[in-house]
Amino acid sequence: MATTRKIPSRQCTGCGEMKDKRKMIRVLKTSEGEIVIDKTGKKNGRGAYLCPSKECFEKAVKNKGLERSLKIAIPQEIYGQLEKEMEQIG
Repeated sequence: MATTRKIPSRQCTGCGEMKDKRKMIRVLKTSEGEIVIDKTGKKNGRGAYLCPSKECFEKAVKNKGLERSLKIAIPQEIYGQLEKEMEQIG
């Protein structure tokens, strides 16, 4: 009897849609309080997920979705760095 594997899904902090975890970008707050993009999806820390689109990133910045998910105030410079990294990925 074949078993179907459950596909993990996460909610985008920008658009609010549930999507496949592997197709999303993970933004991570490390134990030192640093905000980085986790390309592997396996680093330790608190994660928030975004769709790989500029629109979702802009929505997450506007509605402070990343700040709520990561439970930390994010400076504007960090948003600039994240935007550059997302352009390289997408």
